Amino acid sequence: MDAAQYDAARDRRRRILIIVLVLVVLFGAWVAYHMRNYSERAAVDKFFAALQQQKYEDAYGIWFHDPDWRQHTQKYSAYAYNDFYRDWGPGGEWGLVKSHAVDCSVSTDSGVIVQTTVNERAEHAYLYVTKSDKTLSFSPNEVQCGNWFGWLIE
Repeated sequence: MDAAQYDAARDRRRRILIIVLVLVVLFGAWVAYHMRNYSERAAVDKFFAALQQQKYEDAYGIWFHDPDWRQHTQKYSAYAYNDFYRDWGPGGEWGLVKSHAVDCSVSTDSGVIVQTTVNERAEHAYLYVTKSDKTLSFSPNEVQCGNWFGWLIE
């Protein structure tokens, strides 16, 4: 007898609010999942950008995540700058880097494998970025980037 009058507009607003909140949470989760390797992908992008600008010493510092590498070159004697320059300089496997695009990445236990297209070549460069210290190295494995659906769920 004293029941409140049914308000259809209020019920509709509540239902729309719940739907919007669910969509926002799902989208936020997708963005967080997709961006989980952002810092590793950014390190690889920064590395290839330095190569593209022919700043090989800077690229070497990015490789070891040590911009002050010149102060203690003996620390990197296992992969000395001369060896690095032979691999990544103009005479290296990739030649003079004129363009690059970070395609995709796959997480492993301790690092991230990043696939990069260099100079629009069909074969890709695969770098391994260690999660703990962001050092780069040659990847022991390759990854296959998928189509748009692969990018969506990557």
